[in-house]
Amino acid sequence: QVQLVESGGGLVQPGGSLRLSCAASGSIFAITAMGWYRQAPGNQRELVARMANGAMTNYADSVKGRFTISRDNTRNMGYLEMNRLNPEDTAVYYCNANIRSTWFDAASEYWGQGTQVTVSS
Repeated sequence: QVQLVESGGGLVQPGGSLRLSCAASGSIFAITAMGWYRQAPGNQRELVARMANGAMTNYADSVKGRFTISRDNTRNMGYLEMNRLNPEDTAVYYCNANIRSTWFDAASEYWGQGTQVTVSS
C-alpha cells in the first residue's frame, strides 16, 4: 500500500508564503509524477502544479510566477512553495502522485487527505 501525507498548511496573511510538503510512503518502486491540486468550497478540484519525471512542470495560470513545485526523489517527497498568496488561493490542497509499487507494475494514482490553506487578514 502507498500513502501520501500532506503538511504545511495553515492561516497566512495576504502577501505571505507557505511551503507544503507531501511525504509518500509504503511500497514504492518509482514515482513517475507528483502534483498538487486544490479545491475551494463550491468549486471543482483543479490542478495547481505538476512535475513529471525529467523535471517537466506545468502550472495553473493563476499561480505561475508565485508557486514553485519541487521533488526530492531520494526521500519520496514533494513540495509546493507558495509566495504572494492572496485570498483566492484559499482551498484544501491535495497531493497527487503516480507511483509504481514494483518493477512489474504500471503506475497507479494516489491522493493525500488534503491540507487546508487559508489566506486572510
